[in-house]
Amino acid sequence: MRRFSRRPQRLNRDLDALRRDIDTDVHLKPAVDLLQDLQVDLEQGLSTSVARDRLREQGPNALTPPRKTLEILKILHHCYNEFSLLTWIGAVLCFGNYFLERETYGEASEDGLWLGLVLIVLILVTGTFSYYQDSKSSRIMESFQRMLPQRAKVLRDGERKELLVTELVVGDIVLLETGDRVSADIRILECQGLKVDNASFTGESSIPLIRTANIPQTGSVIEAKNMVFFSTNIIEGTGKGVVVARGDDTVMGRVAKLTSRLSLRPTPLSREIRRFMKLISCWAIFLGVLFLVMSIAMNYNWIDSVMFLIGIIVANVPEGIFATVTVSLTLTAKRMASKNCLVKNLEAIETLGCTAVICSDKTGTLTQNDKMTVRHIWYDAGQLREVMASDTWRKYSNSRGFENLARVASLCNRAKWAPVPEDKPALPLRKREVLGDASDSALLRCMEILVKGGADFFRKDYVKALEIPFNSTDKFQANVHLFEGRYLVCFKGAPERVLERCSTVVASGNRTEELNEEIKAAYTESCHILANNGERVLGFADLELSTSIYPVGYRFEADPPNFPLENSRLVGLIAMMDPPRPTVPDAVYKCRCAGIKIIMVTGDHPDTARAIGKYVGIISDDDHNDGIGRHHIVVTGNQLRDLSPEQLDRLIKRYQEVVFARTSPVQKLQIVESCQRLHLITAVTGDGQVADMILLDDNFASIVTGIEEGRRIFDNLKSSIAYILASNVPEIAPFLAFVALGIPLPVGVICVLCIDLGTDMWPAVSLAYEKPESDVMLRKPRIPQRDHLVSRRLIFMAYGQIGVIEACAGFFAYFIVMAEHGFLPARLLGLRSEWDSAAINDLKDSFGQEWTYEQRKILEYTCHTAFFVSIVIAQWADAMVCKTRRNSLLRQGMSNWVLNTGLLFEIGVACLVSYTPHMDRVLKTYPLKPELWLPGVPYAILILIYEESRKWWIRRNPAGWWDRETLY
Repeated sequence: MRRFSRRPQRLNRDLDALRRDIDTDVHLKPAVDLLQDLQVDLEQGLSTSVARDRLREQGPNALTPPRKTLEILKILHHCYNEFSLLTWIGAVLCFGNYFLERETYGEASEDGLWLGLVLIVLILVTGTFSYYQDSKSSRIMESFQRMLPQRAKVLRDGERKELLVTELVVGDIVLLETGDRVSADIRILECQGLKVDNASFTGESSIPLIRTANIPQTGSVIEAKNMVFFSTNIIEGTGKGVVVARGDDTVMGRVAKLTSRLSLRPTPLSREIRRFMKLISCWAIFLGVLFLVMSIAMNYNWIDSVMFLIGIIVANVPEGIFATVTVSLTLTAKRMASKNCLVKNLEAIETLGCTAVICSDKTGTLTQNDKMTVRHIWYDAGQLREVMASDTWRKYSNSRGFENLARVASLCNRAKWAPVPEDKPALPLRKREVLGDASDSALLRCMEILVKGGADFFRKDYVKALEIPFNSTDKFQANVHLFEGRYLVCFKGAPERVLERCSTVVASGNRTEELNEEIKAAYTESCHILANNGERVLGFADLELSTSIYPVGYRFEADPPNFPLENSRLVGLIAMMDPPRPTVPDAVYKCRCAGIKIIMVTGDHPDTARAIGKYVGIISDDDHNDGIGRHHIVVTGNQLRDLSPEQLDRLIKRYQEVVFARTSPVQKLQIVESCQRLHLITAVTGDGQVADMILLDDNFASIVTGIEEGRRIFDNLKSSIAYILASNVPEIAPFLAFVALGIPLPVGVICVLCIDLGTDMWPAVSLAYEKPESDVMLRKPRIPQRDHLVSRRLIFMAYGQIGVIEACAGFFAYFIVMAEHGFLPARLLGLRSEWDSAAINDLKDSFGQEWTYEQRKILEYTCHTAFFVSIVIAQWADAMVCKTRRNSLLRQGMSNWVLNTGLLFEIGVACLVSYTPHMDRVLKTYPLKPELWLPGVPYAILILIYEESRKWWIRRNPAGWWDRETLY
């Protein structure tokens, strides 16, 4: 669920106001009157024609989307952010500098004018690119949403149908079941054990609320217990209700209007980017102002001093960072979609990479669910019997004990066969579709094989009078059926819960005997054997009700039950195998290597949970005792109920392998809250529409894929930033030397922009395509509060090492060009004022040769080009070494063809800048002789050798000084 940045008290005040503003009595009207007002029959629902007319009149059932921002405003927003603000300031200073100089001296150099125009073009180009990438990612997210249509179960023309929620209309009779997301505001008319989670409605985690069909005496509709609201989730039970409000007319629709002004709290990645922007911006402004003051103190005129300020600010701003982040997130979302993970919140991808704990369901996530099959049965108080693939109904046709068990398993079962069109041939059993949960579906398929006529053999004669659906608290389901003038109660549920409600048992020969300790022990022992095999075990019982107390037509109630649920007759056990997914053990092993704790949370028997945990690798040792060396623990829901929050925190902190069995959804929430109290970023699997990532295949291995992608994106962003920052040093150093040493300017501001936008942009973005390093899932989880995107070590490496080498490469090229033309380094010191004076046309070099102002500028532009080309060559090497943090480049390889193309693009831009005619007027560059491309090559080789040596030493000496101080 999304979180808001304003305080909860403000939202609570808005909700209080909403309670006062909603004027409705739909929760107070008798059901008959309400249905009459809505012109609908409870048993038949709306007719298709009436529903079609109402849909045409009312429109689709959906919240009105927020007003879309005009595309031009989006572009302007991308052209105005924290980084572009500095560039805007630079452009304004350029124009101001140009016009002030012209007003002061009557004429002005066009350098300032050209630079201002280039800066504006830079802002527009980067802003438009960021807008394009943002729009592209938005379209991808919208396509993901279209892949996840929501459906609702309704009565239309007396038949149960599944419709898109957008097709619901006021008056529709909606059927609610466990796991459903409520698709409109619904008045409850019938329910059995219905509980709803209002977390998406209130914004706070809370105990599921019990719903009832009873009419409250008074009160607000929001507090009414006979209402469920749009966007909430059914936790337990079943119900039937009528739609009273939809779309914007729902309570959630009104809340959405109240909260539309609230801004979303930034994600960890957003905070990291903002932290980086503030850091760089403050550094750029500090450095620029410092040298502005220094230059004025050293008697530079104010025009030149302002140009220094502009140069330093521009050199510090990494203009392509936003585009890099957007491209990285979008690429990762597309990669994950190809692996059956749909990402609803792009920035949540990186957060997933910080995961320290995974709280996972067992059924369907660790196991296959859809392949659940019956493996063993127990009846007649006898021995366990294995169900073989070759078994048929003839094997059990003469067993009355099995008939009793099959009757309860068929009646106390909500699964049914999906209808097959009459014009299509009948499908084989294994291919027929079943509507129902995995356990009921497995029982239905089993009965189809082992009972002549299948479950329908019993269902056609037994009329259901009432159902108490399974819930996580009582852990059993009870149905009441009418047969030949008598009512039969059927039970199905956790074996221990069924046993405690029984006083008799069906013995051999269809005899009903007292349930003695010997039979209880045999029953319990069978449960343990089956559970230790990893099988899901269900107990079954029945009870015939007295016709004198419960005559035909008796009105049964479920909440609370008005019929006995005790002293039943135990009829047997059925055990089903839900095979683990084949990909899960490897995924669990990856998590272990990555330092991620996996907590399995299931409603199954503790022994079943332990067996599955061992099979998939969540539990690694066989020690069941509380010895000192024990690493794992299996905690039942009853034990968890007795633990205080502090005790639960200690338990999760102490044990590396934790399994919770026989738990409820509320207890799962308690476990997650405990992990959060321990400051562990926790990924939770479950149902609901508030997830940031949806697993299309419901596979645990897909979660691990998401974590790996989250770590990969963080690594690649670090690499991009390290690459971008390294070139800042050779971009800033010339201006510092220009001011402090008084040498002619080694490289111009526009050349710096060519590096930032022209040559560095593509390689920086292309690093997002880089494959993960081999150790990406061998590291401990990142701690966001400590491990920042831009860390001290990254700055030390980028600025203090690689950046220094690149600056040396640039100055080496600069001094070579100057020396080749007669200006040795010693002659250049303090030469700046004479060099830039247009009045001096006889400036002597180190050998006495005289230079005019125009000749000096041509030489200066040649130096600009040589300096620029040397940085480009050094950045070639930097891009290659930034591909990895620890691995050798030889091992990583050069398979990233987007980067390879970007490197060639860098050289192409450098050639364009060097050899395009009239660049001396626009970019202040001049064509280079071929040999002047070489001074940067030794430094590029030095970067490669140094980085490979550093990474080799880190691999050889983990936790050593190089690892601690240089591994970013």
